[in-house]
Amino acid sequence: MGKLVRSKNKVFGGVCAGIADYFGWNVGGLRFIWVLLAIIGFGSPVIFYVLLWLLMPDSARMKSSYEERMKKRLGK
Repeated sequence: MGKLVRSKNKVFGGVCAGIADYFGWNVGGLRFIWVLLAIIGFGSPVIFYVLLWLLMPDSARMKSSYEERMKKRLGK
């Protein structure tokens, strides 16, 4: 397992796709469950989604920052 990051395969923020990639789940199924929870939970899962969106790092930024750190370490 890698790091839990937002995915580039995003509909809104990439949170569901990032969680599905991390655990090896089907992203469509996870999105369906998330929508059901948002309806049943009267919107409280939406607040949780926004918090995850703010807290989870973006996969593109993680990759570029890693490459920048390695270039700095190697002196390139």
